[in-house]
Amino acid sequence: MSLVRLNIESFRNIQLAQLSPGAGINLIYGQNGSGKTSILEAIYFLGMGRSFRSHLSQRVINNEHEQLTLFANLALPRGESKIGLRRYRSGETEVKIDGEKVKRLSTLAETLPIQVITPESFSLLFEGPKSRRQFIDWGAFHSDPQFYVAWMNVRRVLKQRNQLLKNNTPYSHIQYWDREFVRYSEQVTEIRNRYVDSLNELLKGIIGEFLPRVDVKVSFTRGWDSKTEFAQLLESQYPRDLATGHTVSGPHKADLRLRVGSLPVQDALSRGQLKLLVCALRIAQGKLLKQQIDKNSIYLVDDLPSELDAQHRQLLLKQLAETGAQVFVTAIEPAAIVDSLHTPPDRMFQVEQGRVTVIE
Repeated sequence: MSLVRLNIESFRNIQLAQLSPGAGINLIYGQNGSGKTSILEAIYFLGMGRSFRSHLSQRVINNEHEQLTLFANLALPRGESKIGLRRYRSGETEVKIDGEKVKRLSTLAETLPIQVITPESFSLLFEGPKSRRQFIDWGAFHSDPQFYVAWMNVRRVLKQRNQLLKNNTPYSHIQYWDREFVRYSEQVTEIRNRYVDSLNELLKGIIGEFLPRVDVKVSFTRGWDSKTEFAQLLESQYPRDLATGHTVSGPHKADLRLRVGSLPVQDALSRGQLKLLVCALRIAQGKLLKQQIDKNSIYLVDDLPSELDAQHRQLLLKQLAETGAQVFVTAIEPAAIVDSLHTPPDRMFQVEQGRVTVIE
């Protein structure tokens, strides 16, 4: 799967751009503030319905316009597909796939799986468990069709349970919701655990290439004491939950732990090594998707040369090329990427003040 055509209109400083990307590595270069990252952001927005740079989607709309429009043609094994998205300042979003209106943004993610590696990707390692849960859930969502409904049910029941706790509801009135909570939580946890086990098999080899002298251990924690039945735990922790006004334990507290020996990776590795580890996680996730459902991700890599020496740039680009997936990579100077590749990029685009030029 790859983008064969991309139209961007009124997105940040890009008034209008039309790109025909190659199926392999696409290099986008330009000075800081030129708009090269905005191209990656537009692709991500088309696949996720939101930005990876801002929680306020209205900010990505060009100041002179009331809406942004994104459109792409996808090359798929079964033929070509068309995706269109329009976002208004009011917050309204219109999405069409092959001319049919789409109500759920999750349909976009299912159609256009995206792996993004940016300077902000360090949040996966440095921030709390939320980013790592989202990483696991991206893979679980794509690998198991039952995951989305189960996780939506967990969120629905959890919201109801927390409201009852805030209202000082007796436990006898919460027990019904706990039975539902346990049922869906165990389903979500089983899918997550199975996914992380599969991911680890691929991850070991990639980490071994990126960080050959570092033994990184990756493990999944489900969000509650593994030695205790969840139903029993919810009942015993009711007084604590009541005091805090929310459910302390559960799948909403799950995490992906990454350690070197007894230390968290963020305390044991340099920033360059951490960047390679994040890249390894994303590449492994994309490769696993290809193995499981025979669908390639699209990789968006912003400012690839940053904090990586020439040897590790070559290694990362080699791994990305070997995925067989479409890759969009940005840099200030094209030589930083071109000199690290064994063959020229499929396409090169220069961006200046929001204007995109194809370099032949």
